[in-house]
Amino acid sequence: MAGSNNSSVITLETTPTWAIAVVCFILITISILIEHVLHLLAKYFNKKRRKSLIQALNNIKSELMLLGFVSLLLTVLQKPIAKICIPKDAAQTFLPCQSLTSDDVEEESKCEQQGKKSLISRAGVQQLQLLIFALAFFHILSCILTFSLGTLKMRRWKFWEAETTTLDYQFSHDPRRFQLIHQTSFGKRHLNFWSEHRFLRFPVCLLRQFYGSVYKVDYLTLRHGFIMAHFAEGTEFDFHKYIRRALDKDFKVVVGISPWIWTFSMLFIFFNANVFHSTYWLPFIPLAMLVVVGTKLQGIITKMCLESNYKSSVVRGNLVVKPDDQFFWFGKPKLLLHLMHFILFQNSFQLAFFTWTTYNYGLNSCFHHKTVDIVTRLVMGVLVHFLCGYVTLPLYALVTQMGTKIKNSVFTDGMISGIRRWQEKAKRKLAKRSNYLLAQNSLDNSLSLNISPSFKTSLDVTSSTDTENDEEIVDDQRQIKQHTEFGSFGGFHSSIF
Repeated sequence: MAGSNNSSVITLETTPTWAIAVVCFILITISILIEHVLHLLAKYFNKKRRKSLIQALNNIKSELMLLGFVSLLLTVLQKPIAKICIPKDAAQTFLPCQSLTSDDVEEESKCEQQGKKSLISRAGVQQLQLLIFALAFFHILSCILTFSLGTLKMRRWKFWEAETTTLDYQFSHDPRRFQLIHQTSFGKRHLNFWSEHRFLRFPVCLLRQFYGSVYKVDYLTLRHGFIMAHFAEGTEFDFHKYIRRALDKDFKVVVGISPWIWTFSMLFIFFNANVFHSTYWLPFIPLAMLVVVGTKLQGIITKMCLESNYKSSVVRGNLVVKPDDQFFWFGKPKLLLHLMHFILFQNSFQLAFFTWTTYNYGLNSCFHHKTVDIVTRLVMGVLVHFLCGYVTLPLYALVTQMGTKIKNSVFTDGMISGIRRWQEKAKRKLAKRSNYLLAQNSLDNSLSLNISPSFKTSLDVTSSTDTENDEEIVDDQRQIKQHTEFGSFGGFHSSIF
């Protein structure tokens, strides 16, 4: 570092202007390229009518703007922060490394004269800027890679969806056929000696997520149960497209960094102190939580099969499983989304922290006591990303659709916009109708004399016109009903509006 002689520090006063111009040009060029790439992505998503992904992209822009403000505040406040002095005993607690190194600059020297230490040195504030930026960058990048990997795997479901229109599928699911649940493919997979015992079911569901986490029979059975619960029998519905739209909306939530996520990031930084020996347990938290979530999702599929078997051991046509929130923790399917958000963030923190320490201090620093620490962080980071994207995410996308309430992703954005336009049109006509009735009642109450024939004729014409408006309102409401009532939506219509 600079040492105590501040005259040795090279400032802009002694820097060639061409060097400053070149650095500024490079930074501005990179910023413009990033902004242009984000603009092209927004145009592509808009062309594909993926509005949820556009909103996710806006969340990314908001996070980048937030990073800019944080970086600006740290830059402006680095000198005042360095002037804050704390006792030496407090400065020696919860250190990430055994040894403490300090830069002998002006602010630290003043604290030394008082027998204290600086809260954070100016060099430390600059390094903290890099850590926060690396954390947000890796979180956004990991979310994009994870959801891309999961979407890639779910492409095979498109072929499974196409099979539902074939004659073979219709013959095998003929409602005139009767069979026992144990004879169905879904029953053979989930009804075994271990199914009804919790302690036996847990290890089986834990291992199942690592080989063939989503079988075709699982997809087709849950698809059929979803359609039978929310639509009329025989309705043609593209379940695969619905899952993709729902996953886009979930991605919008996961890609953002909410205040509670920022709070956990501060806790992660705190627990990286040497006294906590975090290298032995912190990298394994995302993997442990991911395995628990995957096990729960597999267990939900098995419980749905058991529930159907309890009600009737004989099925007509295809086995029907009933979606219900009771299968999820605390009856909240959305809780799994927040858990996956936390898992992705915590794993991103591990990779960001490793990258930051390696960049600033090298691989042989005190942050990496042994080679096994380096290997553990890297292996856990890559493994969690692969399992989350290729295993848990497709399983989550399928099973979370089996809640009691249907998501508004069942409609395309165009249909929702059309329904809203019809609703606004019907409201305006109803408002006109109510205003006319108020005016007519007022006239009837105020006029007690004979009404002239011309005035009476005008009222008759208005009444006739109003009757036509009523017919249009009824017609509009009928159209809305046809587009919204596919079955028992359970309050979905009101959630749209």
